[in-house]
Amino acid sequence: MKTDPRESALLEGLARNDRQAIETIYKQHYTMVQSLILNNNGSVDDARDIFQEAMIVLYEKARSGTFELNCLLKTFIYSVCRRLWLKKLQQQQKMAPVPDENGMDQLVSVEEEVDSYGQRNMDFQHMEKAMQQLGEPCRSLLDAFYLQKRNMIDIASHFGYTNADNAKNQKYKCLMRLRKLFFAAHKNNAL
Repeated sequence: MKTDPRESALLEGLARNDRQAIETIYKQHYTMVQSLILNNNGSVDDARDIFQEAMIVLYEKARSGTFELNCLLKTFIYSVCRRLWLKKLQQQQKMAPVPDENGMDQLVSVEEEVDSYGQRNMDFQHMEKAMQQLGEPCRSLLDAFYLQKRNMIDIASHFGYTNADNAKNQKYKCLMRLRKLFFAAHKNNAL
């Protein structure tokens, strides 16, 4: 796979400690990492730490001069963050014992946990694909409401709706459209 010239430029900028390149990588990918961590028993602080660790890994690879990016930068960052987060979960022993019907503690196997994360990862990829197909302004509207946690009055003002109810109706339509795209992607992958 040939590396996108824009992503190569970002990596070169990162290797030079270029502030703009670092900010661009952060802006383009942090939200994805935060969603990964928050959906897997983590906090915003955990997401920041994991993203920072991934940036250090990427920085060291970019500085090495021998690093070849064979996938999208987004895929690389996601993969590194997921691996770091799984490792941290294992270190924190978040796989707490689950009592069985006899009241005895039963450990959840690592394989089950990894399978669960694999499924979540697949769902996340389907959702991301659906979001890309959704288009504007729906994508920005849902992002503003669900990820940025902005209220409907603020969203109505920002997107030019006459009131919060109209913005809420549009959000609902966008959500239904996203849901349809998500399940279509999920169904196509299952076939």
